[in-house]
Amino acid sequence: MCAAIIQDFQKVSKVEVDGYLKMMGEWNKSWQAIATEMTDYSKRSFEESTATFQKLFTANSVQEAMEIQTDYAKRAYEDYMQQLSKIGALYQSFAKDAFKPVERALQGSR
Repeated sequence: MCAAIIQDFQKVSKVEVDGYLKMMGEWNKSWQAIATEMTDYSKRSFEESTATFQKLFTANSVQEAMEIQTDYAKRAYEDYMQQLSKIGALYQSFAKDAFKPVERALQGSR
């Protein structure tokens, strides 16, 4: 009887450890995806602002400089809002995927 209890305990422990390792693997993949997305956004943003700054140097009038700046602000805002949506979706997916092993473990223990 004691051996059976120990075996049951080992099985439960293995399931819990496997679930934990899967969850950590999902977290790692999700954080990498978020970091990659933020890096790409930062690079795009820097390139866009540098290009706009160069355009401002070549502006022939205050009116033209204002148009360049206004266009840049509009594009930067739209890109930021789009990026915010992407990151939000990644975090949502991250949460769902990270807790799937926990849900499976809880369903298996019922």
